[in-house]
Amino acid sequence: MSSELFEKGLAVRKEVLGAAYVEKSIGGADEFAIAMQQYATEACWGLIWTRPGLPRKIRSLVNIAMISALNRPHELKLHIKSAFTNGVTKEEIKEVLLQVACYAGVPAGIDSFRLAREAFAEMESVKT
Repeated sequence: MSSELFEKGLAVRKEVLGAAYVEKSIGGADEFAIAMQQYATEACWGLIWTRPGLPRKIRSLVNIAMISALNRPHELKLHIKSAFTNGVTKEEIKEVLLQVACYAGVPAGIDSFRLAREAFAEMESVKT
């Protein structure tokens, strides 16, 4: 599975999402699911997240908006939590989610705010 692009993406993925999460995702993938792990690591993290055109903070905010609009709750909570690693603030997340509500619909905004609050609570419980 290892290629230069995979290794490049793996490094960024671990920096943004945390090594433990990434290792669990890849390590827990069976023969069927490993193809998706490889694709995500190479395409998303190796090709896109390593591009110089946008800083990671902006990429995190864009991801939060898109994942909210697409109604992907697991991925949304993951990217909300990891956004802080890239310098995103709660206030910026709130503004992005308000924008989502305006352009993708109030139900998407309401669900996204709920999921963000759950993510924040989970992060706080780990700290204490």
